[in-house]
Amino acid sequence: MEKAKTGIVYHDDFLLHTNFYHPECKERLEAAMEKLREKKVLQLLEIVVPLEKASEETIALVHREDYIKDVENACQSGSRQLDMDTYLTPDTYEVARLAVRGGLDAVDKVMGGELDRVFALLRPPGHHAEPNRGMGFCIFNNIAIASRYLQKKYGLKRIMIVDWDVHHGNSTQHIFEEEAGVLFFSVHQSPAYPGTGGVREVGRRDGVGYTINAPMPAGCGDEDYLKLFNEIVLPVMDEYKPEMLLVSAGQDAYRGDPLASMNLSLQCYAHLAKLLVKGAEKNTGGKMIFFLEGGYNVDAQASIIYNVLNVISRWNLPLEEDSEIHRSRDGAEAIEAVRAFHKQYWKALQ
Repeated sequence: MEKAKTGIVYHDDFLLHTNFYHPECKERLEAAMEKLREKKVLQLLEIVVPLEKASEETIALVHREDYIKDVENACQSGSRQLDMDTYLTPDTYEVARLAVRGGLDAVDKVMGGELDRVFALLRPPGHHAEPNRGMGFCIFNNIAIASRYLQKKYGLKRIMIVDWDVHHGNSTQHIFEEEAGVLFFSVHQSPAYPGTGGVREVGRRDGVGYTINAPMPAGCGDEDYLKLFNEIVLPVMDEYKPEMLLVSAGQDAYRGDPLASMNLSLQCYAHLAKLLVKGAEKNTGGKMIFFLEGGYNVDAQASIIYNVLNVISRWNLPLEEDSEIHRSRDGAEAIEAVRAFHKQYWKALQ
């Protein structure tokens, strides 16, 4: 098959927001870039470098203006905490604006036909940041702002967001839960932070049925996730027929991540990406954008990012692999619960 035109969004300034003692640190991104250099694939990618920062008006597509101003003022006053998990530095506000702009540049590249797929290596991450507050290491919700931008600038009517971060994308769900124009799917460990994402959270008003949560018990492995994607995600995608596929790509369901208790292998993420490519090629013309979220085993995340890029670009290079794979089907009951509850909304699950 023909190789896809693929890029990454990256800027050295994404490293300025960092705290050496915090799991969400610059080393996450440094290791990923080093892995791509080590594998000699950077030259195969277009590196999209955002040249400006997102405006307050653009960020306000999702976030309240008073919250945006509070973040700016807090950063100007020095380093501090937004909450017990989420830190600010003097650079955070400007770096977060740059990350938002990087996501929009990825959108423009894909919608303009210059690239087929992009992995936006953005920091700080975004899927926990609510309209009125940051939380869970997140400042501004990059993927949600990109979705609003797709609606506003390009007139898209059907966007699908797949969130495979091990923690529920609470903010992304809340932002779009009253509309049918964004289908949000999240697979996450439960119980776990932030405590949302139950199977019965399906959206409200016009958005009923367009939120699909798959809360999975600790210990789930490759077979569980592959079953979920094959039997729930792809059939629903084919029925919904999105015009764009966005992925909240947090790699913290990996078996060695310090902040979770799942058992995915390095190669599982490649298999999941391959399934999403299949769905995108059938529905969006192959257009898809990945947004970096969590993932706190620094070396493993670097390998997973390489694996995902390998698959979505069709380089056909050897994958980074774990020798042992967790094969138990700990999540079979949870998957069946998702199907049973959502078949009232989706013929594909009946």
